[in-house]
Amino acid sequence: MNGARSADEFRPPALRRDAQGAIEPRSLAEVIEWFLRYDPRVAVINHPAVQELFEWKRREDELLYGEAFAFSRAEDRLAIGIFQALATYKDERALYDWIGELLAALDQARRTNAEIADAYRLQTAPGTSTLEEASKIPTSQERTVYLTSCWLEALCTAEIRVLGWVYQDLYGRGFHPRNFPT
Repeated sequence: MNGARSADEFRPPALRRDAQGAIEPRSLAEVIEWFLRYDPRVAVINHPAVQELFEWKRREDELLYGEAFAFSRAEDRLAIGIFQALATYKDERALYDWIGELLAALDQARRTNAEIADAYRLQTAPGTSTLEEASKIPTSQERTVYLTSCWLEALCTAEIRVLGWVYQDLYGRGFHPRNFPT
């Protein structure tokens, strides 16, 4: 078997639909699991530094909103978000728009992270504790903005990767911010 053939065969499992045309939850779970195993931009959600951010964000949310949805792992939060997105955005236009909103949130989070990290000379190399680095930020409010943006960058990146593939599988063309047919 040559390398090109192996690469073609190395792809996420296809989504399956039930008799009513809805995505079978098990097949969506298999797709998410595939991405968590084989796509480093999704798998990062299980990195200890990202889990640490997730736990920080969960504690912050519990202080503000109470214990409404207390997921124990970042991976669980990602999976539920993907399931919820597909339950909410049921047609092509709605899912297209949602992925576009996620891309805008990701762009804003990246810019915010870069500006704050540059202003305070924070280390952002892989393996660095974002929480420890954030302690260099003098104000609580700016620290919260930075940490929230770091979490959103990881979450949105992973969610966009999976939803982008789902979009392609469902609608027969890859997602691009300016490719929706008119």
